[in-house]
Amino acid sequence: MRVNQILQGNTLDILKTIDSNIIDVCVTSPPYNKKEKNKGWLVKNVLYNAISDAKNEEEYQNEQVEILNEIFRITKPGGSFFYNHKVRWEKGEMIHPISWLSKSDWTMRQEIIWDRMIAANIRGWRFWQVDERIYWLHKPAGNKIGEELASRHALLTSIWRFPPERCVNHPAPFPMILPARAIFSVLDGKRGVVLDPYSGSGSTLVAAKLLGCDYLGIEISEDYNSMAEERIKNCENERATLLEELGKHFVSKTFKERKKNGENTGKFKQDKILGEKLSQTQTDLLATLKFMSSGKNLSKQIDKIVL
Repeated sequence: MRVNQILQGNTLDILKTIDSNIIDVCVTSPPYNKKEKNKGWLVKNVLYNAISDAKNEEEYQNEQVEILNEIFRITKPGGSFFYNHKVRWEKGEMIHPISWLSKSDWTMRQEIIWDRMIAANIRGWRFWQVDERIYWLHKPAGNKIGEELASRHALLTSIWRFPPERCVNHPAPFPMILPARAIFSVLDGKRGVVLDPYSGSGSTLVAAKLLGCDYLGIEISEDYNSMAEERIKNCENERATLLEELGKHFVSKTFKERKKNGENTGKFKQDKILGEKLSQTQTDLLATLKFMSSGKNLSKQIDKIVL
């Protein structure tokens, strides 16, 4: 199948037409089946273009399992899938994504908490829910453990803290740095094919292109496709955001190197490099980031890292 395109149509129908074992990484966030209600005072109801987000819950979960399994089929052995969803409540009962994820063919490698820092619903039924979940799913190539992340990626914690996207005309977009972090961490700079089966405003596709990867999107809405295509065309406008994220992915010495030398093997501190000199590559990356950033606060943070 030709890559670097967005296929318009129903996600499940299109997935069934794609060859097996061709995708390296998938990152997506499906509609949450929030019944097009449950609004808060911060936002209006979440209404998607071209689809209804109000299915019978059993039907919704069964469909998600079928989609998950199709993505498993088309993913290469050893490939990864980052699936963004959230815990919901219906008439006082919790609905957790693990309910259907555990029924799929995927091996669940990690549950990551996305701290959005803000949420739409503020009611007294429970504490203010500002978190969503990102499930790192894995298709084993042999055993279920898989390969280790490079140290520069593994230093990032299992809590990802950044706000949702606010600058695109889509009811529920995640920020471009979310798929950028996922793709860069598992591919470690290598070229691959990245899929988003609910591509929406194009965040995953933009991240893939900026990282030098091929991409494939699926989206039922013609309007969202047009929005995403325009965003991809102008993706260089978002490179500074990508560089800010890449600046978080480095270590001066790996855990194994520090252990071998009898040095500190405690938690890596991002604002200090344990007094060790940066490599030329790291220095160049930070210098580029400073040059492209117009924000004084960001420049100060970079100075802390360099110093």
